[in-house]
Amino acid sequence: MRYVKEQDVLPEDILKLIQEYVDGEYLYVPRKKGNQKSWGEKSGIKRTLQVRNQEIYQRYLNGITIPILAEEYYLSEKSIRRIISEQKRQCS
Repeated sequence: MRYVKEQDVLPEDILKLIQEYVDGEYLYVPRKKGNQKSWGEKSGIKRTLQVRNQEIYQRYLNGITIPILAEEYYLSEKSIRRIISEQKRQCS
């Protein structure tokens, strides 16, 4: 999350009103309902991990063992098993 200067987004009268309540303090303004973004949506990491997990599952189906997958993807064997299990559920 990056900070935005209040004078760049708020009219002066609203800024003065806010200062009456939180003068000099940090204030978080949440998104409006319906405008929330899910984790990883903005950065694209969610999609990147989905593609990686599908790749891991396909390689597993093609005979690559869990220890080899764990080593190649720098993940624990437990994580690889979890990914395989999740991918199986999604495919059925």
